[in-house]
Amino acid sequence: MVKLSKAREIAEKIPDEATLALSGSGGGLLEADYILQAIENCFLETGHPKNITLVHALGIGDGKGSGVGRFAHKGMVRRVVGGHWSWAPEMQKLARNNEIEAYSLPAGMIQTLFREIGAGRPGVISSTGLGTFADPIHGGGKCNSRAKEEIVERVHFAGEELLWYKPFEVDVAIVCGSALDVNGNISTSREAADIDVFSVALAGHNSGGQVFAQVGRVLETGICPARLVCIPGVLIDEVVVYKEQQQTSAGVYDPIISGEREPPPEIGVGAPPEGVRRIVCARAAEELQAGKSVNFGFGIPDGIPALARELGKNIDWMSVEQGLHNAELLGGALFGAGRYPQAILSSNDQFDFYNGGGVDLAFLGMGQIDRHGNVNVSWIGEDIVGPGGFIDITQSAKKVVFCGTFEAKGLKVTQNDDGRISIQQYGEIGKIVEEVRHITFSGNRALETGQQVLYITERAVFDLTSDGIRLIEISPGVDLQRDVLERIPFEPLIAFQA
Repeated sequence: MVKLSKAREIAEKIPDEATLALSGSGGGLLEADYILQAIENCFLETGHPKNITLVHALGIGDGKGSGVGRFAHKGMVRRVVGGHWSWAPEMQKLARNNEIEAYSLPAGMIQTLFREIGAGRPGVISSTGLGTFADPIHGGGKCNSRAKEEIVERVHFAGEELLWYKPFEVDVAIVCGSALDVNGNISTSREAADIDVFSVALAGHNSGGQVFAQVGRVLETGICPARLVCIPGVLIDEVVVYKEQQQTSAGVYDPIISGEREPPPEIGVGAPPEGVRRIVCARAAEELQAGKSVNFGFGIPDGIPALARELGKNIDWMSVEQGLHNAELLGGALFGAGRYPQAILSSNDQFDFYNGGGVDLAFLGMGQIDRHGNVNVSWIGEDIVGPGGFIDITQSAKKVVFCGTFEAKGLKVTQNDDGRISIQQYGEIGKIVEEVRHITFSGNRALETGQQVLYITERAVFDLTSDGIRLIEISPGVDLQRDVLERIPFEPLIAFQA
């Protein structure tokens, strides 16, 4: 059986300069925070471990210091390669102030890279990320001036130009699970998702590193049925038992969220969105079609399922990047968890499904869009946010619908009973710009691959053409010239007679 240890003992075994791989997701999903807190305390008390390279695919933390935030101390980390940063504002600040080497890459590529490292293969070669900020011609994932190493390269393979995400050795892997059995195996059967715990553990073990796990309980027998084992004991070095471990930040354990309860004949889908978010979601819901595989992203789009139910529109098959299929999404800080999921895959497998083209229709948010149809969600304001699974999903879905408000900061909009829009106050920040700051979605790449692309706001809808974005409709009550054209820093194509 693997060794049971105290969290502080594990923290003291992590060497300086180590490359540390973390599994988990925002909202406390599979977050080994008891171990992470011990590592933080060890550094604050002794100055070690220091100069760590931290790699994680999804956002990990609660925005108040947990998760990745445990490492956000000057001198503790040297480099961070993160798929999503917004759950760790302290780490964002270190990146902004050039106190660390900051990188961001598509979450699916990071998770796949963990698996390929564990399999001893030479990294990941993929079209995912071409034309975006992950592409070396747009920065190669580097997010501040201290980040100088090229961790992604353009390569020619089989007549195509692709991206090579380079492998690295993992010295320490930290994962989380529900239970440890007498044979050292770990199950995630009580968790809201499986995330990438197996691939992270595999990368650590097969790199010759150490793999540490946090679990909530120890079983007196073997895990049965055996298919409930998510990480076989051969991959694990030491385990910390934390009896107060939570399933999510919302609570210790709910079998409905872990998929251990059969759903009733009719289940809800949460409260429908309100205000301007409802206006955008209602227009987006018009794009739903029967028999389609649908993905919903974080933010405004995660309100579409509840509103679609209210409007009598069916969603035949839906999924999110954390691995859930056909669940009642919880949304917000708990995005990635859901009630009564019909299936829970590892997010590695989910990203394979996405990158291979398994999504017919994807609804994603948008921070900025520009005249070329590029979208930025990965660097908003001063801080790097990262794409999460945004790039993996948007580059491979057959149709992409971006959802967001026309402006930000102070926008006030109402909708009358007759459906007419009234803009009571414009937002201070325009989201339709000449050039986006960060290319998270490439309009040119979408045109090359033949994707259908829509951009839906509360007052106007655009599509993507070979000549850039085109205005195809405005909402009732909106003045074309005053409310739309004069609020855009360029002259868009217009598909209708003004």
